[in-house]
Amino acid sequence: MRCTRSKRCVASTADGICRYKSIQIDAFADTPKTRYEPLMGRPADKTREVPIPMNRSLKVSLVTGAAMALSGSLLGIGALAVASSNQPANTPTANSAANENTSPIYGVTIPSGYREWQAIAPSLEAPPLDELRIIFGNPTGFQAFRKGTLPFPDGTILAKVAWKRVPSTFFTTASFPGQATTVQFMVKDSKKYAATGGWGFGRFVNGKPTSLAEHKTCFACHQSLAKDHDFVITRYAQ
Repeated sequence: MRCTRSKRCVASTADGICRYKSIQIDAFADTPKTRYEPLMGRPADKTREVPIPMNRSLKVSLVTGAAMALSGSLLGIGALAVASSNQPANTPTANSAANENTSPIYGVTIPSGYREWQAIAPSLEAPPLDELRIIFGNPTGFQAFRKGTLPFPDGTILAKVAWKRVPSTFFTTASFPGQATTVQFMVKDSKKYAATGGWGFGRFVNGKPTSLAEHKTCFACHQSLAKDHDFVITRYAQ
């Protein structure tokens, strides 16, 4: 007969009289069990172990405790990461290296292979600069010069390479390139450089950009001399 003292009791006896006491064991297991043992002075028919559901509040408290412990660990790691990020950098960053090689205001860099571009025209600069120069164009720029396309299309890059003019010691009417002075670039991007006629400028000496003050004069010079030629001073050498 089923025990009448408790609806949860699963022990059974012949006469319905409870002869068992319950002892909960292994409460932290996934499936806790209750063990039924005979009460003192009463014969027992049998002893059984049956699974019982874990107390909900116990399960919640265990899960909450574990979550809090994990959260604490993560907070500790986060604090360590923040502390590390606040330490001064001992090595230059990629951005700082890039800034050292880009022109002020415009962010123009020296394009690779520019000395292999086709020549558009030579030029001679009178004293005090007294320079020999060659202007090169990338494929887009060169084709625009050849076809007389104005305005120049986006993607055009022009390079001006300059040397000090050195009179020949054996050919009195001739001159030769001496020491290299500057390399200058014009980059056409009508959206990026809308405020300067669609052109970005870069002036470099020994591979490094010159000062901010010098770059501030670039567009003003081209605007005053070649506004009707899309701000490009050079003319194509036929």
